[in-house]
Amino acid sequence: MMRNTRGFTLNKLLVMVTGGGKTRSRRIRAMSSRMKLSLFLIPLFLLSALAVSAAEITGSGWDQLPAILEHIKAPEFPDRDFDVTNFGAKADGKTDCSDAIKKAIAKCHEARGGRVLVPGNGTYLTGPIHLKSNVNLEVAKGATLLFSDNFTDYLPPVLIRWEGEECYSYSPLIYANNCENIAVTGEGTLNGNGKTWWDWRKSDGEPYRAANNIKKEWCESKKPVAERILAKKDFHWCPTFIAPYNSKNILIEGLTLIDGPFWNVVPVYCENVTVRNLTIRNHGPNGDGCNPDSCKYVLIEGCVFDTGDDCIAIKSGKNTDGRRVNRPSEYIVVRNCKMIDGHGGIVMGSEMTGGVRNVYAEDCEMDSPNLDRALRIKTNSVRGGTVENVYMRNVNVGQVGEAVFKVNFQYGEKDTGDFTPAVRNINLENVTCNKSEYGLLLNAYERSPVTGINIKNCSFNNVEKGNILNHVKGLKVDNLKINGKPVDDNLEPVPAK
Repeated sequence: MMRNTRGFTLNKLLVMVTGGGKTRSRRIRAMSSRMKLSLFLIPLFLLSALAVSAAEITGSGWDQLPAILEHIKAPEFPDRDFDVTNFGAKADGKTDCSDAIKKAIAKCHEARGGRVLVPGNGTYLTGPIHLKSNVNLEVAKGATLLFSDNFTDYLPPVLIRWEGEECYSYSPLIYANNCENIAVTGEGTLNGNGKTWWDWRKSDGEPYRAANNIKKEWCESKKPVAERILAKKDFHWCPTFIAPYNSKNILIEGLTLIDGPFWNVVPVYCENVTVRNLTIRNHGPNGDGCNPDSCKYVLIEGCVFDTGDDCIAIKSGKNTDGRRVNRPSEYIVVRNCKMIDGHGGIVMGSEMTGGVRNVYAEDCEMDSPNLDRALRIKTNSVRGGTVENVYMRNVNVGQVGEAVFKVNFQYGEKDTGDFTPAVRNINLENVTCNKSEYGLLLNAYERSPVTGINIKNCSFNNVEKGNILNHVKGLKVDNLKINGKPVDDNLEPVPAK
């Protein structure tokens, strides 16, 4: 029997409406049944409609952006604190605080969430940190987490995706697997202590490359992931810095990251990710800033990147293993970021086998002779994959070392595979550059030209060598100036009227 807050039954309400009487009893029962069914179905209908509305991204181009941002919400946490010093951590830069941080995270998780606080009073030495659901690890202003450079501290091996291929190897410095509602925040510093790792990469025999070749053989032969274990002495890789894996509702905010052993912020198979107001400084080998890998609904905003490799590189798996997983990166938003040094400002690839689509970048600043390209797409016919629906607007480029926009189908293994890549629907609007070697540097395949390039209200000045277009179809320009002169769809100067 359905009841309201005053205790009326539905049948009593119907009697009041109909006036009662024996002759109407059957009618009341029938109406009661119909109304009960209707009252049951209405909320289900509304919930269903809301669910459909939330799931749909309608429209095209920049019109999609508001709906995409509706899907990206930073997690919230209960107002409970777990100070790591209460669990034995000491800010002397010498005491191993790994166990204290682990205990604080466990207690926070058991209490159904809160904040694990690293207070701002010095340097805390630690090994890898593994987050749990509903935990916000906050490193306060004045605090530094200094990560161990003892390789064995990063054992036992954990499941990772390393350069686009799954395996078990050394733990990332901060890791989470299959978690919800997690965060790494604060105004403190994370020091990856990367030099020892970088020096190891250069040691005799280049063990880094030998391990990478073994992993490649395992993946190409489709060796089960559980058997791909690379965690012995000189048979591993340098770990990533912050790497949530197969998780959702993630916030990484406010911190300064320096000297990570390898790639810095690397969400893999994640959804609803916010990366906000970070400063990342890493001039070690492969020191990429932020690399979403087969992720959906990601916002990267307000960050400063000063890196030895790509500032932002959007990825989706590599070669045979990438095709096995077959999961794209999509609905990625980049805004209000500053790119200093790096191989590329915003990059797709080269591990892009699963595809990259629906990328939006706006209101960014890029400027350094050591920043090679503003927008870059790199792949080959071994990688394969499709990049489509990329939108960039309101980006100010002071100077880049090579090109404002580069597409390269000859990256790495070049055209030696059976998986022809595709790039289509790339849009630049209000992008200015004051100095570069090339404006557009587009190299595709004759069988797979780059298609649907649209450039509007852009200005590229002090372009030293012009443009290179190899296998480009459907290039459209609307008010593009190169070295102060308007050009047409063939990038030829428009004759003066």
